[in-house]
Amino acid sequence: MVEAVAPIVTEEWGHFRMVMQELKKRNLPLGFQRKDEYVNGLLAFQKKGGTRVDRLIEKLLTCALIEARSCERFRLLSLGLDEEDLRTFYHKFMIAEAGHYRLFLDLATGVGKSDEVRKRWQEYLDYEAEMLARFPVRGDRMH
Repeated sequence: MVEAVAPIVTEEWGHFRMVMQELKKRNLPLGFQRKDEYVNGLLAFQKKGGTRVDRLIEKLLTCALIEARSCERFRLLSLGLDEEDLRTFYHKFMIAEAGHYRLFLDLATGVGKSDEVRKRWQEYLDYEAEMLARFPVRGDRMH
């Protein structure tokens, strides 16, 4: 599993460097990290306790959902922006995030019982829909 996930670390670090280059090119500062209500909401939904495998599945499903939604946001940006360079920029991120999402979901299914993992995945999707419905609409984020 470590060998499967390790390349994501390298890829994400590369993405960060790409973002830094884009900010520099546009003379924009890197902003402060904000509290992420979405991620914190998913973390609060994770089941506590259980076996080591149970806790691993919870973490993998949380990561899969975060990556899936990132993929969706990057897709929207890659299709909706006027600037071709930025469309290409976000399209690359979309492809990477889709791979990450699938990897995390496949790993969860590989370490757990497929039917139980699928059931828990659906619980995450249902919870996420309820959680997002409670979030206020803001101009600085995409759901």
